[in-house]
Amino acid sequence: MIVVDSNVLAYLYLPGERTVDAESLLEQDPEWAAPVLWRSEFRNILAGYVRRKTLTFEQACSLQSEAEDLLSGSELEVDSRAVLELVRDSDCSAYDCEFIALAIKLDTTLVTADKKVLRAFPNRTIALAAG
Repeated sequence: MIVVDSNVLAYLYLPGERTVDAESLLEQDPEWAAPVLWRSEFRNILAGYVRRKTLTFEQACSLQSEAEDLLSGSELEVDSRAVLELVRDSDCSAYDCEFIALAIKLDTTLVTADKKVLRAFPNRTIALAAG
């Protein structure tokens, strides 16, 4: 099992230059987990696509549902103190630290393309491999 951030999910569901990388990751390790926060972040990403008229409302709803199905049973709460400790000890946002806190809780790694998170937590992150 790995923890993935919201951008990795976006790469998987929204065709682009990193889609192949996300698909490859899913093939290698199909057990993905994320903090519950991912839902709001992913909805916000979809909102941008809807506002730019790149996706219809119905397409956005369908993609949200597909992503929720993928993570069903693997969306977990994280301890606020753990998140705030990570914030204290890094320059990452509390949002990013939720994903790191979950990776620590599950004793696994976070897969991300976020360079700031990769630099701040090198022992707990893996870069999404470029295909």
